[in-house]
Amino acid sequence: IWAAVTRTSKITGKVYGPEMALTPYQALLAVTRFAAIQLGEGGNKGSIEKGKRADLVILDKNPLKMDPKKLREVKVLETVKDGRSVYKNK
Repeated sequence: IWAAVTRTSKITGKVYGPEMALTPYQALLAVTRFAAIQLGEGGNKGSIEKGKRADLVILDKNPLKMDPKKLREVKVLETVKDGRSVYKNK
């Protein structure tokens, strides 16, 4: 998400194609809803809706309300798969 938003190389720090940068919201859609659709699983994954699988992560910060340059600092607090907690950051 950080790379799609900032278009910055983690190795060199150089910005590539800034005109193709996504907003944080667009980048989140790309790795959730749109990814599920591309895999043919949009009917049961990719968004939080009644009847869909409860696969999600809980983050320590809201990526939509922070400096995009700091998106790499967001930590996963918990991962939920099929409604069950499968990872908790201690």
